[in-house]
Amino acid sequence: MERDNQSSVSEFLLLGLRMWKEKQGIYYTLFLGMYLTTVLGNLLIILLIRLDSRLHTPMYFFLSHLAFTDISFSSVTAPKLLLNMQTQSQSISYAGCISQLYFFLFLGDLDSFLLTSMAYDRYVAICHPLHYTTIMSQNLCFLLVIVSWVLSCASALLHTLLLTRLSFHGDNTLPHFFCDLSALLKLSSSDTTVNELVIITVGVVVITLPFICILVSYGCIGATILRVPSTKGICKALSTCGSHLSVVSLYYGAIIGLYFFPSSNNSNDKDVIVAVLYTLATPMLNPFIYSLRNQDMKGITKIFLLVVL
Repeated sequence: MERDNQSSVSEFLLLGLRMWKEKQGIYYTLFLGMYLTTVLGNLLIILLIRLDSRLHTPMYFFLSHLAFTDISFSSVTAPKLLLNMQTQSQSISYAGCISQLYFFLFLGDLDSFLLTSMAYDRYVAICHPLHYTTIMSQNLCFLLVIVSWVLSCASALLHTLLLTRLSFHGDNTLPHFFCDLSALLKLSSSDTTVNELVIITVGVVVITLPFICILVSYGCIGATILRVPSTKGICKALSTCGSHLSVVSLYYGAIIGLYFFPSSNNSNDKDVIVAVLYTLATPMLNPFIYSLRNQDMKGITKIFLLVVL
C-alpha cells in the first residue's frame, strides 16, 4: 500500500504484550476489570458532582473534566488491546494507529493541563481564601478548561501531522501494546530530527511547565501553612490537597518512568509494564483516591450508595 511521503505499510503489529502470552486469559480478565472499573468509577464521579449542588464548585468542576478525560484516555488503548487479546491478533491499521496516537497525545496533554488548573485552584483556596470566589469565577474556570483543550489539541495535531510525513519501510512491529510516538519514530526509515526537536519543545510547554506550575503552587501552599503552623491548618490542607497530590504523583511518576528513563534492553518489558500503569491503572485509581481521601466525596458517595442499594 503506497503512500506518497508517508508510508509503505498498511498496518503495524503491536508486540508489547507477547511476554504474557502464556497467561493471556488471566491478563485479559485483569485488563477488562481495570477498564470497566475506570469507566464506571469516573462516571460515578461525574454523576455525583452533577447531582449534588454542594459539589458545584471550581474544584469539582475541574474534577468532573478530569474524570471524563480519564475515561476517554483509557478508551483510546484498552478496547483495542482487549480486542487483540480476544481475537489473537496483534495488528492495527495505519489509519487506526495514527488516530490512536493523536487521541493518546491529546488526552494525555489534557490531563496535564487539568491537573495544573486544579493545583491553581488549591493555591487560591489556601493562600487567598477571602478572595477565592472572586478569583475562581465561573468565567475563569471555563477559560482554563477551554485553553487546556485548545493547547492539547494543537500539540497532538502537530505531532501527528509531522509523523504522517515520515516513511515506514520493511519492519512494522512496535514493541508496545499501543501506537506510542517514540516507538513509531524508531521504526521510521526517514530523518526524525524535526520530530524529536518538536517533542522536546512541545514537551516543555505541555508537561514540564505545568509540572513546574504545580510545584510552585504547592510550594506557596506549604509556605502559607508554615507561617501560621497549626494542627488544624495542616489537617485542612491535607484534606484539601491530598487527593490532588496523589493523582499528580501517579501521573507524573508514570511519565518520568516511561519517557525519561526508558528501558535499555530489547524486550522493553519495563516500558510496557509502566505503560500499562499509565494508561490503565492511573485512570482507574483516580476515582478511588478522590472518593477515599476527600470528605465531601466520601459523604455523597455513601448517601448515593445507600439510595441505590
